[in-house]
Amino acid sequence: MPTDVVMPQMGESIFEGTITKWLKKPGDTVERDEPLFEISTDKVDAEIPSPAAGVLKEIKVADGATVQINTVVAVIDEAGSNGASAPPPKAEPQQAAPAPRTADAEPAAPAAAPAESAPAASGPATEIVMPQMGESIFEGTITKWLKQVGDKVERDEPLFEISTDKVDAEIPSPAAGVLTEIKAEAGTTVQISTVVAVIGGTAGAAAPAAAPTPTPAAAKPAAPAPTPVSEPVAASGEHARSSPLVRKIAKENNLDLAQVSGTGAGGRITKEDVLAHLEKPAPAKPAPVSAPPAGSSAPAAPKPAAPAAPVPQPGELVPLSKMRSIIAQRMVESKRTAAHVHTVFKIDFTRIVKIREKEKNKYEQRNGVKLTYMPFITRAVIATLRKMPIVNAQMEGDAIRYPKNINIGIAVALDWGLIVPVIKQAEEKSFLGIARAIADLAERARAKKLKPDEVGSGTFTITNPGIFGEQFGTPIINQPESGILGVGGLFKEPAVVTGEDGTDSIAIRHMIHLTLGFDHRIIDGADAGKFMAEMKKYLENWSEDIG
Repeated sequence: MPTDVVMPQMGESIFEGTITKWLKKPGDTVERDEPLFEISTDKVDAEIPSPAAGVLKEIKVADGATVQINTVVAVIDEAGSNGASAPPPKAEPQQAAPAPRTADAEPAAPAAAPAESAPAASGPATEIVMPQMGESIFEGTITKWLKQVGDKVERDEPLFEISTDKVDAEIPSPAAGVLTEIKAEAGTTVQISTVVAVIGGTAGAAAPAAAPTPTPAAAKPAAPAPTPVSEPVAASGEHARSSPLVRKIAKENNLDLAQVSGTGAGGRITKEDVLAHLEKPAPAKPAPVSAPPAGSSAPAAPKPAAPAAPVPQPGELVPLSKMRSIIAQRMVESKRTAAHVHTVFKIDFTRIVKIREKEKNKYEQRNGVKLTYMPFITRAVIATLRKMPIVNAQMEGDAIRYPKNINIGIAVALDWGLIVPVIKQAEEKSFLGIARAIADLAERARAKKLKPDEVGSGTFTITNPGIFGEQFGTPIINQPESGILGVGGLFKEPAVVTGEDGTDSIAIRHMIHLTLGFDHRIIDGADAGKFMAEMKKYLENWSEDIG
């Protein structure tokens, strides 16, 4: 019988969507949950899966058309659809428990694959789904598989990396066992709750090095991840502070982690540290590169050369990464949405510089966190937002929403883009609490360890491009917020100083430029000026206990 395909509602406040592209044409066979068409709304771009298996009988709405939610856009004729008939035969060798799964049906794996899935039959199959990484997130892009078919996986061990419009993250395995199937290749964007892999069970006797050749999903990323690992990492690196992913890469390349200098917090060795280390010896191993065609378990050696591949070459056209594409889209949307205005104030930072120079060593020893200038600025922002809540407010339709809390976003520059983790209820934190939160969020952002709720619900953002030496910038507002503070570089300058007796003199002072970007739809220039004047007063006359 026919099944109507409707325009879905992609959020509480979304009432229409634009069909940007049909992925199937009339007469095509389509499987249930297979991407059918792409849509764009004011909050999300997404691929919409088919609600049923069958033949696409009719397309009622053409590309480029904008329609209301629940509008019928196509019809699928379910008559004669046998899309789900193929998987069952594969399930028979795995006994009754996994029989309903379609896990082993799809991949055109080598002949060894069925034998490898057999050990997993001792435990129930576990389907791995694309998690929802936030309320308004409906899809995610798998950027890299950290395990291959046949690998043993421990519960909570990182399994794959994803990218969404809010966060990049490593997704842990929900169960221990053997990875028997990868359903979505690296680079694929899928809807939340879509099955992307299957763990066949908890059998300890796994498919060792004879495991299948790497799936296309693993072959795409330019890192030494493709080779399966069936045993724990080498003992040489077991005491080094590192993640399972780092230890896996080290094992695959016979690398002693003791030889790698860690740049992470507390000397932790990051993935970037390992890849950078591997790039250096790569030219010295040309012989192993030609040896692997034999196809045995030895091909781990040539992988160090892979990290050099992504470096753009002159004249090369490089497609945008998922994160870069989303950033570009969000920036353009913000410029179209908000009436951007900027005001720049020069702040005398001399008092704070002296406090920091005097306290920084003792502060780190006492509290375990470095004393930087960001907590000073953040505390000043919080105090000023309390006095002027309009700058913390947001446009909501034809009204203004005044949030209950002050949630400060701190922009963190990454090698692969930019992310804004949020300090929730910042008004309740002390100076030390703010300092610790900033350090923690920045570290976990770079390690892809942020939780979904740590990158949303911000009410005001601080960005610090001054670390690169610029005087000041004019940052774009992070929607749906109404204000963003840009922090310029700290420089020594001659300044006129008025003494207590009214006498003027010239002195060398530490000066910094702060820029407030604000949405003129709800914040007037006078309010922006008052906000910055209050910030200036707070910072130049710092009297708060730093803990």
